[in-house]
Amino acid sequence: MRSPIKVLLACMALLAMAGCAQNPVSGQQDFVMMSEAQEIKFGRSANEEVRKQYGVYKSEALQEYVNSVGQQIAKKSHRPNLRYHFTVLDTPEVNAFALPGGYVYITRGILAYLNSEAELAAVLGHEIGHVTARHGVRQASAELAANIGLTIASILAPEINTAAGQNLSNILGGALFAGYGRDHELEADRLGAEYLARTGYDPHAMIKVIDVLKHQELLDAEIARQEGREPRRYHGLFATHPDNDTRLQQVVGESSHLTVTNPKEGYAKFLQQIDGLIFNESGEQGVVRNNKFMHVELGIALSFPQDWRVQNLPDKLLAVSPQGDAVIQLKMDEQPSGTPASYARRMAGFGSDNMVETLDINGLPAALATLPAAMAGVIYFDQRAFIIQCNAKSRAAFASHRNGMLDTIHSFHALSETERRQAKPLVIRLTTARAGDTYANLAQHSPLGRAAENYLRLINGNYPQGEPVPGQYVKIVE
Repeated sequence: MRSPIKVLLACMALLAMAGCAQNPVSGQQDFVMMSEAQEIKFGRSANEEVRKQYGVYKSEALQEYVNSVGQQIAKKSHRPNLRYHFTVLDTPEVNAFALPGGYVYITRGILAYLNSEAELAAVLGHEIGHVTARHGVRQASAELAANIGLTIASILAPEINTAAGQNLSNILGGALFAGYGRDHELEADRLGAEYLARTGYDPHAMIKVIDVLKHQELLDAEIARQEGREPRRYHGLFATHPDNDTRLQQVVGESSHLTVTNPKEGYAKFLQQIDGLIFNESGEQGVVRNNKFMHVELGIALSFPQDWRVQNLPDKLLAVSPQGDAVIQLKMDEQPSGTPASYARRMAGFGSDNMVETLDINGLPAALATLPAAMAGVIYFDQRAFIIQCNAKSRAAFASHRNGMLDTIHSFHALSETERRQAKPLVIRLTTARAGDTYANLAQHSPLGRAAENYLRLINGNYPQGEPVPGQYVKIVE
């Protein structure tokens, strides 16, 4: 057990090592516990984890384009000598973020909803603002200092370890470390707008991007009502701003003293760069078409009940009933042992012999285990075990969904050649609007389903009621 005196001295030494550094943006002194060299080292290390977690989008041309726009803005920032890295991540998430040390990320998900180079510059400029103002460094320093402070306080005042003390600590920690606060976000907006003006873009592109993200939230809320689920709340870039945010208008307006004559828009150039961009699922985790899941690499397919909501997540595939009282989840075991029946018995537990049935599902060896409010299908294919787990909140819910669950289990099959062609990821394509074109007409043969018309309006910047103008580029999904 370490001596409290030694711990106290170690904590005090760490605090002594910390100091104040001049903020590159404000010129004022900030409390930081990380040098610029340490900041860069931290960003480099975290960058490896980010790239591993999300994957890098496999288009050198798009990566080079985004990097070129980002580097132009970075050169006009308050830290032009920092080495910046701009990366497009291969995820449908609509987001962008930055790490300390100049590592800036934008997802292909958000690129699908932008419509000009100026809007791309606004997203990158905002994230560069977080880097130049050292928001991540300042936040990390505050968190480290708070942890050290709590260690010292627990030694000098043992009562801080009581439940009340811990609650107070949790409250303070939550307030400090729940993400960038509104002041930091507004500062990043102000800096981003300033950098846009310095680089020749219209600073008000910042507001256009926020409109796009807010409209996406509105559309998701509408679809959520139709599907009987809770809408997904956006917590990333610009999430702190309500519509027509007066403070945002103010901070963007502060850059108006930087005259921008004929600001760059880059409408056609940007759209040509994202022609062919993957939309939604990449295919590496499989694709969902009309509630059918198809995975080319694994060579499998299965169908879920039509009124269920299917979620193809990076780490799992699941479907939720309309009432939210039942779920079906697909899992995989790379090295199964025994027969499908013995596998199912191990899953079902002790005394389950009478609950397991041996099956042949579309020519594949399989078994079915049934419990009072759950069932699981085990199918062996290509030396793997595929487990379709079906659970309900009650026996009554299980009884009402039982047939649909069984249909899903029995739908499992090896992928056909036709399905392999259907399982290609959706991509954005450009077309030129003709007289009489409407989003309703363009949506008739769209693979986006019932919400296709609104999705097309949204990705083209015409949500909620706009229509294409003859001669303009229009993004469609095919």
